[in-house]
Amino acid sequence: MTHTKKGIYERYLKRLADITLSALAITVLSVPMILVSIMVRKKLGSPILFKQERPGLNGKPFFMYKFRTMTDEKNEKGELLPDHIRLTKFGTFLRSTSLDELPELFNILKGEMSIVGPRPLLMRYLSLYNSHQQRRHEVKPGLTGLAQVNGRNAISWQDKFEIDVHYVDNVTFQQDCKIVLSTIKKVFVREGINSETAATVEPFKGNKEEDY
Repeated sequence: MTHTKKGIYERYLKRLADITLSALAITVLSVPMILVSIMVRKKLGSPILFKQERPGLNGKPFFMYKFRTMTDEKNEKGELLPDHIRLTKFGTFLRSTSLDELPELFNILKGEMSIVGPRPLLMRYLSLYNSHQQRRHEVKPGLTGLAQVNGRNAISWQDKFEIDVHYVDNVTFQQDCKIVLSTIKKVFVREGINSETAATVEPFKGNKEEDY
């Protein structure tokens, strides 16, 4: 199955909306972002931003930015301690309120991401997707997405990918508006932030089932 023909919104208006909304959000949220930067520097040290390469449109790598939420604590062998130990109360607060995601607004302004789209995952997952799941890269990754308002980290990888591909085939202005509004609501109630068994989402380990 291939990406359906793009409509006028997806071809022309979605990028315009991304530029307008990200620029507006950066302006409105500039003071909170500065305050978060100061608190991250005070509580977690430098660097303030967490930078990581992620796959973008068609799997092309880009560097995604977030506010740092974990320390760099290591064991006697120089290895980083488990996430649940390095994730501080302050870091948990940033994640539960999605404040750690705010620097991604600059990724959107640069054209590497969109306001709405499948979340950008790790580069190492690219070789683990089946052909159906790879279709999530047919659109730009998003600050939020359909999977984020339908469970976020609390749903299985398979369900998340199914939702992502469904979004790819059904990009509309109305749906994007609904996703943005649902995201704002879920941020306020702090719903679906973590899976039931980990401080951060469990890694994707590939598919046991046959390819599509």
